[in-house]
Amino acid sequence: MLKCRTVWRKLAPLARASSTLCRQNVRRTGLHNARLPAHVPGAHMATGPGGGGRENQLYVLLVGATCLGGAIYAYRTVKGDQQRYDERIAEIASRPHRRTQQATTSVQIETPAAETVETESVPESEPQATPSSEEPSPVVPDAETADSSEAPEPIQAEGLTTEQPSPALPPHAPYLLIGGGTASFAAARSIRARDPGARVLIVTDEPDLPYMRPPLSKELWFSDDPAVTETLRFKQWNGKERSIYFQPPSFYITPEELSTAENGGVAVLTSKKVVHMDVRGNKVKLDDDTEISYDKCLIATGGIPRNLQVIDRAGDEVKQKTTLFRKIDDFRTLDKVSRNIKSITVIGGGFLGSELACALGRRSQDSGLEVIQMFPEKGNMGKVLPEYLSNWTTEKVKTEGVKVIPEALVKSVTCKDDQLEIKLKDGRLIKTDHVVAAVGLEPNVDLAKSAGLEVDSDFGGYRVNAELQARSNIWVAGDAACFYDIRLGRRRVEHHDHAVVSGRLAGENMTGANKPYWHQSMFWSDLGPDVGYEAIGIVDSSLPTVGVFAKATAKDTPKAATEESGTGIRSESETEDVASSPVASSIPAPAETHKDDYGKGVIFYLRDKVVVGIILWNVFNRMPIARKIIKDGEEHGDLNEVAKLFNIHED
Repeated sequence: MLKCRTVWRKLAPLARASSTLCRQNVRRTGLHNARLPAHVPGAHMATGPGGGGRENQLYVLLVGATCLGGAIYAYRTVKGDQQRYDERIAEIASRPHRRTQQATTSVQIETPAAETVETESVPESEPQATPSSEEPSPVVPDAETADSSEAPEPIQAEGLTTEQPSPALPPHAPYLLIGGGTASFAAARSIRARDPGARVLIVTDEPDLPYMRPPLSKELWFSDDPAVTETLRFKQWNGKERSIYFQPPSFYITPEELSTAENGGVAVLTSKKVVHMDVRGNKVKLDDDTEISYDKCLIATGGIPRNLQVIDRAGDEVKQKTTLFRKIDDFRTLDKVSRNIKSITVIGGGFLGSELACALGRRSQDSGLEVIQMFPEKGNMGKVLPEYLSNWTTEKVKTEGVKVIPEALVKSVTCKDDQLEIKLKDGRLIKTDHVVAAVGLEPNVDLAKSAGLEVDSDFGGYRVNAELQARSNIWVAGDAACFYDIRLGRRRVEHHDHAVVSGRLAGENMTGANKPYWHQSMFWSDLGPDVGYEAIGIVDSSLPTVGVFAKATAKDTPKAATEESGTGIRSESETEDVASSPVASSIPAPAETHKDDYGKGVIFYLRDKVVVGIILWNVFNRMPIARKIIKDGEEHGDLNEVAKLFNIHED
């Protein structure tokens, strides 16, 4: 030990002087290359008698021994790591064989006694000496060591009943349309017209292909076919038969064919709901966690029927006896219910409530069904029609077999003795078997949050620009769109014609048309085959109105209108053609009088002395004229003269 210390004291000054060179040599030759240095340069150290040759030789031997030991250690470490790595790879590679043999053994044992196979997690056992030579079965996951990248797979054996996998959905759709209603179908048709090879995917949470909603509360109720709820075919007022569906199933391709269809096509993915939108990634997520990317997207989610808060707060018994009318299933349910109960009450005095009340009233004449309609207004459609016409309409509904209860504010709804008891705020009590709540529509804006879209605080719905665009590559059409009308301001419209035209325009803009939405959409309602009206613009009974009426003839009915136009969906006969220089009737208009019988006429709605809305009462196929009057936005000194443009005084 003492000798070593003495030697070290002699070598220390020399070690410090050449430390830099030593470190470089050790790093370069010993550690990096894991081998002995070829030589140590001696020109930098004196080896002669005057340079301490003996001490230098000892130093060289010491450094050499150190390098040799480091190299041996590094070599053994690397070799050991390589051996452990090879063993790990071999162990991982042998797992499928062990699992295959376990799965095969499990199936061979359970198959003879079972008709179905249940997938179980099998703990990992020791590696088998030799893997099975049989064809491997699907792997049973290791319950202890399987990580997130190893998803469980069901065991399948020949002759056993197994669950069929869900069809493969297209991962990408150039045109993705969310919602399966009128607006989506109109957009799809428009896209295909401008881009014949386009691939369009419609995603709808309903189980049905795109269909029109108006017949659900109109013509379907007057069908003589007992199987109408299944066929969904109806006769229009003109006697022609048609289906509620826009196109038969043969018109569409399957979603699985969308990616490979040579000429493109329209596919409908039913019973699926879009629950999330990634607008930056241009993709959506469905309720089953499937993701679909897109190039262009249309939101046409429509609306959700509102319900009365007193019914929402009531028990399940009340809700089971309540129908919110919107879809095909609602029509089928209400049709079945109305044939098996004694009394039904419609709450709501608007378009839908009045149409359903009249339809059920007609049925009650043969079945003895009691039909009640109640609403908070003084008269039927009191929010739309002027008071005198609302009162006349109320009497018309009564003649259809409906018991009308105006100024009815519902306080509570309870279920007692298998009947519903509706208590009004004025103390009146109405007993009924079933309730139909027709109190309006709430726009479906569920995707607003995830998509970062703006919802209008006054009218609801997604705010869009003049081209119906909400964000880059995203358009909105139909009931869910809140658009700016250059004549009437910000609006949201819930009618068939608006869904058709806005969907068509959105589809064109998705293909690069860049057209603004200037259309004044119309809507219509029929109280049976004899009384109907068409309207455009803002029709609000709180506005000043001027009505001009004339005596009706046999051709002034909804039935006659469909015979002339050839379609029961009257907006289909309307176009955006402007009525050029309409010729007024030469027959003088009689002085305006409000008689008890309003056969046909025109009602003008005014705001700041300008016509902002028009109702054509039993006057049909004149909508281009009404559209031009609103578009012009002029003040009129005598609206009787304007009424002549509609030729209502001609026989």
